[in-house]
Amino acid sequence: MTAYSALQASMMKTAIDGSEIVALRAHLEANNGIKGLEVLQHSDVGRAVELFRRDGFVVVADVLNHQQTQFLANGCNEVAAEILALDSERSGNRGSHRYSFGGSSLTRSQLHRPEWQMLLEIPVVDELVTAIFGSSDYSLRAASGDFCLPGATSYQPLHSDVNDWIDATKSRFSSFHDPRGQLTIRDLPCPYVCVNFLPQDVTPLNGPTRQIPGTQHSRVPIPSLKDEPEWMRLSTVCPAPAGAIMIRDVRAWHGGTPNISDKMRAIPNL
Repeated sequence: MTAYSALQASMMKTAIDGSEIVALRAHLEANNGIKGLEVLQHSDVGRAVELFRRDGFVVVADVLNHQQTQFLANGCNEVAAEILALDSERSGNRGSHRYSFGGSSLTRSQLHRPEWQMLLEIPVVDELVTAIFGSSDYSLRAASGDFCLPGATSYQPLHSDVNDWIDATKSRFSSFHDPRGQLTIRDLPCPYVCVNFLPQDVTPLNGPTRQIPGTQHSRVPIPSLKDEPEWMRLSTVCPAPAGAIMIRDVRAWHGGTPNISDKMRAIPNL
C-alpha cells in the first residue's frame, strides 16, 4: 500500500455528511475566497513586493514545476500517514483534524525530509524573499507547515505568529519591546516571513487559509471566533493553484478554515 492509499484509507474513518455540512458547503462554494485575489507570475517581483507590503501576503503561481509539486505532495502524504497512525481519534495538534508538520516532529522541523530540503533550492523563492527584505542576508528559522483532514469542520481562531515582549518565559521569537512604550512590533518592517508551498490546488472547500488584508500593522485586538464578522471568515486565499506559494508577513491575522472536501489539504512551509 502506498503512502497516499494508506492516507486515503485512514481518512475514510471520518464522516462529514449532515445537513449542517451540506449547508456550509453550499455557502462556501458560493461565497468563500478573497474577491479580486491577485495570483502573480514569478516574474512579477515588483508587484509581489507591493502586494506583500499592502496586504501582508502575496500569492505567486508556478514556483514549483509538476515534478517538484508531485514530489512535495508525496512527501506530505507520507509524513501525514505516519502522524495519523498515532492519532486514531483525529484529535490533531492544532485542533480536531488539524496538524502541524513541525509540531509533530521531535526537532519541530521536517528539514530531515528531502521534500522540505528541495524547497531551499528554489531560486525564485530566494529572489522574492530577498526583494521583500531588501537584502539577501536572511536566515532560515523553520521547515514546517500544516495539514488538515476532511472532518476539520470548525474555524481556527484568528491569530498572529508574533507578539510584543511579555517576559523571558512567555515571549515568542521576534518579540519586540520598546521601553518608551511608543512603538510595537506592528510599527516596524516585517521581522520574518513564512513561505507556504501548495502541493495541491487550494479551493473554497478544502481548508484555505483565511488571511485578513492589511492587519500586519493593526493595533486593534484580534476578534474572537464569536466576534469575528462573516466577511473575515470568507476572506480566504483561494482559489490558488498547485505549485504556487503564498508569502506571509507573520504579523498579519490568519487562521484555518473548514475542510469539507474529500481530501487532505497540506501547506508545507519555510
